[in-house]
Amino acid sequence: MSQTMQAVVNYGINDFRLEEVPKPQLDHGEVIVKIDACGVCTSDVKTLHGAERYWGRAGEKAFVKTPVIPGHEFFGTIVDISDERARSGNLKIGDRVVAEQIVPCGKCRFCRSGSYWMCEVHNIFGFQPEVNGGMADFMKFTRASIVHKLPDSLPLELAVLIEPLACAFHAVDRARIEAGDVVVIAGAGTLGLGMIGPALTKKPAAVITLDLDPKRLALAQHLGATHAYNPLETDVTAVIKSLTEGYGCDVYIEATGTPKGVEQGLRLLRKMGRFLEYSVFASPVTVDWSIIGEEKELDILGAHLGARMYPAAIQALTDGSVKMDGVVTNKLSLQAYKEAFELMEGGHGAIKAILVP
Repeated sequence: MSQTMQAVVNYGINDFRLEEVPKPQLDHGEVIVKIDACGVCTSDVKTLHGAERYWGRAGEKAFVKTPVIPGHEFFGTIVDISDERARSGNLKIGDRVVAEQIVPCGKCRFCRSGSYWMCEVHNIFGFQPEVNGGMADFMKFTRASIVHKLPDSLPLELAVLIEPLACAFHAVDRARIEAGDVVVIAGAGTLGLGMIGPALTKKPAAVITLDLDPKRLALAQHLGATHAYNPLETDVTAVIKSLTEGYGCDVYIEATGTPKGVEQGLRLLRKMGRFLEYSVFASPVTVDWSIIGEEKELDILGAHLGARMYPAAIQALTDGSVKMDGVVTNKLSLQAYKEAFELMEGGHGAIKAILVP
């Protein structure tokens, strides 16, 4: 059997290559999986093009370490497993599994307090070579990785969405949506679309999706959004005021990753509303902070990763309580990774492109 495999390797900004690399080797407490599919995230695209968030600003340590195999939206089938991990995780060869995107150190103050997703070491699959990602034929789940089993009935096009849906669940949980709230979700990418179902479980008065792409807006309504608007074509301020007796929305979730999305949220929120940020920006965002305090006394909240939400995401995709059909729009081979990245850059009608090795 060959001891090598194909993988996309990140060597630096605008320097991703498809190469023949050594297969990962099993060690104590580890799992080797054959990758069934790996999604291309907009954060992968921003990493390729050099977003400051990943490569570091002046005087800051870069988050990305190279060379590294990218990819954090993956799942696969176990082909090798240590006896130790098989016993402790009730896992076996042939099981379909996913690992959470962060591999916590287990020692820092955040891990010790249970907030493992904010781990100070912060190794995330696909960004550091200690935890190579899923854009490859095979992948290693390291000793500290958090692994979840998947039912055989879950289709590939849904299983590959577990990571972004877990993130969506966490974002909605952080937003503290209450029954009767008017909720605006800005951005109908994979993450924003994934927030619709979890938001609806909170019994809001309305879930309003904003995006510039008519296909995405149509899909948002198919997935349950009560309203969907293009803010360049509709006066969304007027619409939201009409739904809220002139006050503004109760909750605004920013999932566009653009400065205009932030500015829009501060404008649309009512006084004492809640702003939830879940995006990666290519560069810093500047806004009038007096709106946050002096004018509206807003709660500004952040959300990061899919904290404790993988089981909920797996269950929701399995039983259909959250709809995500139609989100995967493009399936490509690993060899076609450049095309997949181009599709995810926008303007091509793609929502989620995935690689199937």
